[in-house]
Amino acid sequence: MPDGAPDKAAVRAEGLRLQAAFLAAGAVPVDADILQPAETLLDLYGEDIRARAFVTSDPLRGEMMLRPDFTLPVVLGHMENGADPARYTYLGEVFRKQDHRGPRRAEFFQLGYEVFARDDPAARDAEVFALFAQVLAPLCLRPVTGDFGILIAAVQGLHTTERRKAALMRHLWRPRRFRALLDRFGGRSPVPPARAELVASLRSGEPLQQTAPWIGQRSPEEMQTRMAALVEDAATPPISAEEVVLLEQVLALRAKSPEALARLQAMATDFPSLRDPTQRLKSRLAALAERGIAVEALDFEASYGRTTLEYYDGFVFGFYAEARPDLPPVASGGRYDALTARLGRGASIPAVGGVIRPGLTLQLGGGA
Repeated sequence: MPDGAPDKAAVRAEGLRLQAAFLAAGAVPVDADILQPAETLLDLYGEDIRARAFVTSDPLRGEMMLRPDFTLPVVLGHMENGADPARYTYLGEVFRKQDHRGPRRAEFFQLGYEVFARDDPAARDAEVFALFAQVLAPLCLRPVTGDFGILIAAVQGLHTTERRKAALMRHLWRPRRFRALLDRFGGRSPVPPARAELVASLRSGEPLQQTAPWIGQRSPEEMQTRMAALVEDAATPPISAEEVVLLEQVLALRAKSPEALARLQAMATDFPSLRDPTQRLKSRLAALAERGIAVEALDFEASYGRTTLEYYDGFVFGFYAEARPDLPPVASGGRYDALTARLGRGASIPAVGGVIRPGLTLQLGGGA
């Protein structure tokens, strides 16, 4: 146990104390298996999840992972058996690898609150955020908000091929890869020499060497499709400099919420795809104000949450201890409508929720 970290019994007691507010809000307590099917997580997040999860195997169930969070199993359980609307709360340990020694633990308690409801998304966003703000108020944390819907709309609004937009979307949660792709698609960086040579060979009609044995997991047909995509991409004009700059301005937007709204409304005159998510932001701020949140002081960062797990697709938020920059967010959450559609086998329901780390609230002076 790291020096100064509270013991598990104390953390669990702190979690139960905080959870009382979620139970009072009508949440049903739920639990989830510690071992989760790796296949489901890999399908959802790709192979990147392996770097953050503990992987093991089961003779009967195959490859398994220690749960990296609760949201996925809660969504699966709701889509199979849940009422509509529904509110859930949970408390238990989750497990995430750490790439260096430090104050962050590989296993920690997570307390959560999730809302599945079809009515008024702005009101439900405000409900979750305001409840978290109320629970965490004694700690005087700094809240930060963002909105993945704005980033998604900005990418989808680019005047380029669907293939390029899909590539950018795949790496929206990986800022460095996204930046490299945007630079290449915008003509700011040269095509890698090996790619340029391959495209030139494909365009010339020269047959590829086929004397070596076929290796790898891709079939010859898949490779032909990939090569055709490379030729198509090489012939695609770059994204205009104006659109690249506007997208960069969206990604870099950091301001108090009313100012951020005004700036996004101005950007939407040149970037029409921003109009709908900007209107949703306006409705959310009104709903937050109705619940007593001082939106004029609420920070908004358009790129907030881009290195988290990849299921958020709308409103996102976090709460931070400014005096302890070494600590991860004490609480975080957001909207994940698309996740319910992917896991619902044809069904879907809008959903928003968040988690608190009671071990951190205890370190920061929580407790009865």
